[in-house]
Amino acid sequence: MKHKIGLAAALRSLVQILRGRAHVSASLTENALLQTILRRRSVRSFRSQEIPDDVFAAILEAGRLAPSTVNLQTWSFAVFDAALWRQTFDRRLPFGGQRAVIVIADTHRVRQVLDVFPYSPLVEHTVAVMNASLAAMNMTIAAEALGVSSVMLSESGRSGLLDGGYLRQRLGLPPTTTPLMTIVFGYARRAYPPMPPKLPAEQIFFSGRYPPVNEAVMQSWLTQMVAGYKASHPLSSFDRQLQIYRDKIEQAEADLQAAVFYRPESTRHAPRC
Repeated sequence: MKHKIGLAAALRSLVQILRGRAHVSASLTENALLQTILRRRSVRSFRSQEIPDDVFAAILEAGRLAPSTVNLQTWSFAVFDAALWRQTFDRRLPFGGQRAVIVIADTHRVRQVLDVFPYSPLVEHTVAVMNASLAAMNMTIAAEALGVSSVMLSESGRSGLLDGGYLRQRLGLPPTTTPLMTIVFGYARRAYPPMPPKLPAEQIFFSGRYPPVNEAVMQSWLTQMVAGYKASHPLSSFDRQLQIYRDKIEQAEADLQAAVFYRPESTRHAPRC
């Protein structure tokens, strides 16, 4: 299915994007942490300025101290500067970033002492992804608070879930670990981009039973997505990016199932205490 829009619709969508704002009470606009969260954007162009070691260490510490289910801490972080990234992957860090963290959902470590989910691999994996994602968000918010910008990547530069098998091989990851994303950090080269198209609150929040989907609202959102992508990537298209994902999905699915359902023969039948 092609997602093409006319010039008039594209212009209307771009105006809607430029008008996008966070909606919070005026009484809360001076709250520093809230403003940090609302201000954060994904940045895809960084200056060559290096991130000080103590600043980056604080960003990592925010990830380490993130909340997790039953404090299982089912994550690992592969940490890079620009030189180590090039040495490991034979390419530059995406977008000229100075530091990077590959966030990994990791149940391997805790399994060495405690098998919490012996018969529930999907629950185990979901918990690991949920926990690692909380840690990832903690790091991006900490970075923003320290004046460091970031972007979370799942595909660009073979950096995330869609290249899990490649990353597992390059990093020597054990089974039951899943590379989820790479967070690239640096100092933004230019002003932050506008807020990407966000669904309205009434389409997301509900009380009681799940409401019907408003197809007109969803179509408007998709039109804005297509127009915004074209404006920010004039040499590409929304459909071309979707095709890149689709081309990788079959292998990514196989790699993911191998990680999720892996269990040594000796531990498949009885939980460890």
